[in-house]
Amino acid sequence: MVIELIDLVVIAFFGSAGFYLFSATRVRELAIQAVRRASRDGDFQFLDDSVALQRVSLSRDSSGRWRVWRQYRFEYSYDGLQRETGAVIMLGKRLQALVVTEPGQVLH
Repeated sequence: MVIELIDLVVIAFFGSAGFYLFSATRVRELAIQAVRRASRDGDFQFLDDSVALQRVSLSRDSSGRWRVWRQYRFEYSYDGLQRETGAVIMLGKRLQALVVTEPGQVLH
């Protein structure tokens, strides 16, 4: 049995794609956990209990290593009536920022 180079390339491609999907799912779960914690501490409701991927790019972390930078958006409410949109930014598996507006403030 002879394995050709194209077979190795295909196996490597599908292996890499599978690893990326597994990693992306884990990072999404970490983003959801971060928003849940912030909603308890910040006294707002995390609506729909989900985040949606908005942007993906590569960026360097504090030690100079390349990581996948992801920005997720989510919806929240302070009063249960009006929906607001927030953002959570992850660099690799680390939380970089969580953005929500203060109640009563308008961002322009």
